[in-house]
Amino acid sequence: MTYSDILKPWAIARLLPPTQWVIIARYRTRSDADGHLQLLRQRVSDIQFEVVFDLPQRNT
Repeated sequence: MTYSDILKPWAIARLLPPTQWVIIARYRTRSDADGHLQLLRQRVSDIQFEVVFDLPQRNT
């Protein structure tokens, strides 16, 4: 994970069957992620999206 990813812990994930998900975009604040989530739900209503807090795993 890059330094940019560390600065943007909030993400929008697309939920896939059965229990998988893919990160669509990353944001610095929850409110930015929620705003983009509303837009996605309006434009693409047949796909399920969620806001997630996705902290990177540290490589030691």
